[in-house]
Amino acid sequence: MKTDLVKGFKDYTGEEALKRAEIRKILVGTFERYGFEPAETPVIESEEFVKGNNNRDEAVSDIYKLRDKGKRRLALRYEFTFQLKRIAKNKKLPFKRYEIGPVFRDEPASVNRFRQFNQCDVDVVGSTIKDEAEVLALTKEVFDRLGIKIDILFSNRKLLNDVLDDLKILKNRDKVLRELDKLDKQGLKRTQMALRRLGAGKLLESISQGEEYLVKFNSYREIISLKEYCKLYGVDILFSPTIVRGLSYYTGSVFEIKGKNVKETICAGGSYEIEGKNATGFSFGLDRISQLADIKFEREKFLVVSLEQDEEAIKVVRILRKQGKNASIFYGKPSKALEFANSYNYGNVIFVGEKEVRAKRYKVKEMSSGKEKGLKLR
Repeated sequence: MKTDLVKGFKDYTGEEALKRAEIRKILVGTFERYGFEPAETPVIESEEFVKGNNNRDEAVSDIYKLRDKGKRRLALRYEFTFQLKRIAKNKKLPFKRYEIGPVFRDEPASVNRFRQFNQCDVDVVGSTIKDEAEVLALTKEVFDRLGIKIDILFSNRKLLNDVLDDLKILKNRDKVLRELDKLDKQGLKRTQMALRRLGAGKLLESISQGEEYLVKFNSYREIISLKEYCKLYGVDILFSPTIVRGLSYYTGSVFEIKGKNVKETICAGGSYEIEGKNATGFSFGLDRISQLADIKFEREKFLVVSLEQDEEAIKVVRILRKQGKNASIFYGKPSKALEFANSYNYGNVIFVGEKEVRAKRYKVKEMSSGKEKGLKLR
């Protein structure tokens, strides 16, 4: 029987899995401090529900499609936001929820691009500019705690639409916005050439004038307001009018997080409409964050080695656990126990033999230094 991984999927064990668990703790702790409540939703939904009205969203074309025994057309979720249409019904607004779990895309896989990945989302249904600022404050706190230096870039889809109207760019709008969104990837020259071919040659020149040109639009007030509210949280955000994000998705502010030493976008979010209500969300990719996070965490792990003193070893491990320590039992020879401890990063090894039981004192071997010290548990 083959046990190889399916392409685009990955196992996580050992230190890598511990790091991911620690990141989840940081995320959950921050989300809940900001008043978001947890939600859990099914991985499998009806294909029609998964697709929704987002026909222009490339991710929708990459959904995993399934059939059950009843021949029903199903699909794996590709994100969490569409499920808010169901779980936010009849909730008092603003409704603030977070969700962490796997999502799936049936798309080409690469070294850093998987078909199953873990998203960590926060969304506010019934949001205003004030909620957007708080979501960005939450985002900044998460990355500070993860030791990742970032810049928060933002734009506004209403403003971009106003600019297109002002420049009389009425045709090929989706294509124009797609090209604009590629600016940081393909560079100024190629983007400008592409925009000229689409009849939008004045677009970059106009928005590059900044406030001098943009201040005449009412939508620009949202830019100013968001910056002012973010300052109240001590958060600096950078206005970047070429950010577009999902064409069929966002309707207001859009955000991107750039790492100080990373070219690619780390994570993103923005404001959108759900069932006629304004909402704001942000999505943290656990897999991406895990690659970048500088987390220094130490787990005081004890390995209790029973040298034919099982009853006493169990008493010792129970005492350690009641003290809040991570502790496991190993039944076997000292040499094998030390090999095991090294393999699974146990920092301390306690030997429980006949001599230790009589004395009610135990030797603790510190694995990093090799030193031994006494430990009295009673």
